[in-house]
Amino acid sequence: MSDEAEETFSPAVPLGTRVRRLAPSMTRSVHAVAEAVAADPAGCARLTVSALAAHTGTSEATVVRTARLLGYPGYRDLRLALAALAARQESEEPVAAPALGADIAVDDPLSDVVAKLAREEAQTLADTAAGLDVSALAAAVTALATAGRIDVYGVGASALVAQDLAQKLLRIGLIAHAHSDPHVAVTGAVQLRPGDAAVAISHSGATGDVVDSLRAAFGRGATTVAVTGRPGGPVTRYADLVLATSAARETRLRPAAMSSRTSQLLVVDCLFVGVAQQTYDRAAPALAASYEALAPRRRNPRQEPRP
Repeated sequence: MSDEAEETFSPAVPLGTRVRRLAPSMTRSVHAVAEAVAADPAGCARLTVSALAAHTGTSEATVVRTARLLGYPGYRDLRLALAALAARQESEEPVAAPALGADIAVDDPLSDVVAKLAREEAQTLADTAAGLDVSALAAAVTALATAGRIDVYGVGASALVAQDLAQKLLRIGLIAHAHSDPHVAVTGAVQLRPGDAAVAISHSGATGDVVDSLRAAFGRGATTVAVTGRPGGPVTRYADLVLATSAARETRLRPAAMSSRTSQLLVVDCLFVGVAQQTYDRAAPALAASYEALAPRRRNPRQEPRP
């Protein structure tokens, strides 16, 4: 099975979100069809399958494949959804198009860079929230809250997110470790047991060291969670629970590793808050204790002696 057919969406996930989520794994022809229907749902809803194929310079088979990839049984169902989407858009207040393009140019002034990044970050967070499987999130929260031990795996930029999750869980009294060294990660994974939990963070879903660690944890019976931008990627084969993230389009000045970090941190915060809620009687005193222990290390400039 190709990567294009591996992710499914509920009808509640906006069409634009589906296109952005799947864009990295789409072929050029499928992406052309997906971009067309997302940009002009009203116009495309009036086109037959052959007309849309001609409009996008693709084939009828590609149009049907795109419809299925976006979560519809066939092109007829996609046309109906596009017509309904167009009707909703007509009844809503018109929204002014953003003045700035999406891509950051080498010669952009910093004011434009700030505006473009802020808009992309907001869109990434909105897409992640819209596509997040809340039932899977709830199950992951319970698994972490009741785990005897939690291992978190990530490499590169995802290692920073893994450390953030482990540090947060440690502050509420859980035994959590972030492993970025692949040898240490696998060594730790084979020590896990049923009742423990492992979280793998990988935007591509195909990072070998992360996949190997989660596979080892899965084989030992730990509850495994994958936080990934590719819900059909290799890492999910060893995940009991999958939490999907979104990322802005990769550009020369902003690789996927950067744009994916924002959505990963949103999922990490959701996990942390959910666990803190479930374990509040234990988490609240633990947070207070950690804050008190670190208080002497927070220097107040007003109390510092003058040189």
